[in-house]
Amino acid sequence: MSKFRILVINPRSFVTEIALYENEVPIIVDDIHHNAEQLQDFPSIVSQYMYRSEEVLSYLVAKGINLSKLAAVCGRGGLLKPIDGGTYLVNTAMRNELLGQTRGEHPSNLGALIAYEIAKHFEIPSYIVDPVVVDEMDNIAKISGYPSITRKSVFHALNHKASGRRAAMELGKKYEEVHLIIAHLGEGITIGAHSKGRVIDVNNGLNGEGPFSIERSGTLPHGDLVDLCYSGAFNYEEMKRELLYHSGVMAYLDKSNRDSLELDKELKHIDNPNYPVFEALAYQIAKEIGSASTVLFGNVDAIILTGELAFSNLFVKLIMERVNWIADIMVYPGENERQSLAQGVLRVLRKEEIPKEYG
Repeated sequence: MSKFRILVINPRSFVTEIALYENEVPIIVDDIHHNAEQLQDFPSIVSQYMYRSEEVLSYLVAKGINLSKLAAVCGRGGLLKPIDGGTYLVNTAMRNELLGQTRGEHPSNLGALIAYEIAKHFEIPSYIVDPVVVDEMDNIAKISGYPSITRKSVFHALNHKASGRRAAMELGKKYEEVHLIIAHLGEGITIGAHSKGRVIDVNNGLNGEGPFSIERSGTLPHGDLVDLCYSGAFNYEEMKRELLYHSGVMAYLDKSNRDSLELDKELKHIDNPNYPVFEALAYQIAKEIGSASTVLFGNVDAIILTGELAFSNLFVKLIMERVNWIADIMVYPGENERQSLAQGVLRVLRKEEIPKEYG
C-alpha cells in the first residue's frame, strides 16, 4: 500500500492546530500557540495567513520533518457558499472568497489559505474537507413558515460525516447505503438526518435553532424573543452575543468559565439543584433526535452521539433512555477534527473519491 504524508491545519482564535499523518497514523499532533497581542496587530483574522503559514513551517523544520515527502496539505474549511459535502481542492475562486470575507469572518477561513500557501512551495495539492457550510438539505426542509426566512444548513459537517462513515463501516455497509441520526454535542449542538450519504435535514446550531447548548440558547419562543429584542436592554450586537455566548447551561448555572464545568459531577446526584438544567438539555436533544427520525420515516440504522459532551456516561444515559427504542446507539466521544481532515484527503489520494472543484 502506498504511503501518503498529509499535513493538516486547523486554525483557532489564538492557536493553529496541526498534525502530520502517514496514511492513518499520526506522526505529529501539536498546537502552535500565537501571541494574542501580536495577532491584534493584524487588521483582520484572514490577514494572519502568511504569518501563521511561516509559523507552521518553522515548527516543522525545527522538528526535523522532511517536507519534501509531503503528498498534500489540508486545511479546515471556512465560511464559503453552501456546497455539497466532500473533499475540495483549494482553488483561486475559494481563496478569493475567503480573502474577501464575503460570508463572514472566522478563524476557520484561514485553513484553506494556510494550506495553499504551504503546499505551493512543494508543488503539491491543498484541500479542505466538509466545511460547516455543507448544504445537502431537502428543499422541503428549508421552508421555515415565513417566506422571508429560509432555514439554513450550518452544522458540524466534518464530524458528522466522519462519524457517519465510521458507523457505516461498523455496520458493514457504506455511508452511502445507510440512514443515520447523528448528534454532535459540543459548544454548539447539531442533530442531522443522514440519508444515503446526504444530510437531508439538520438544525442550525450557530444561529439559534434546535436544543440549547453549553453557551447557546437554541430555539426560543419567538414572541418572548421579539419582546426582549425591543426591550431596550440590549442593542443588536449585544443581543447576538447574549444568545450565542451567554445563554444555555452557563446562563442557568451563572458561570462565566465553561472550563469549570464538570458534567459527571453535576449529574451524580439527582437532588443537585443544577440537575434539572442538564436533564432539560438531554430532553431537548432527545426530542430533536425523535424529530429527525420522522424525516427518515422511522427507517434508522443507528443513532450516533458524538462531540465533547459524549464523554459523560451519565449525560449519554439521559439521552439514550429516551431514544433507544428508535435504533441502536453508537457513542463516539470528541470531534477528532484533524484525523477527519486527513481521512478526507486520503480518500482522494487513494482514488476512492474524486476531489471537487469550488466555484
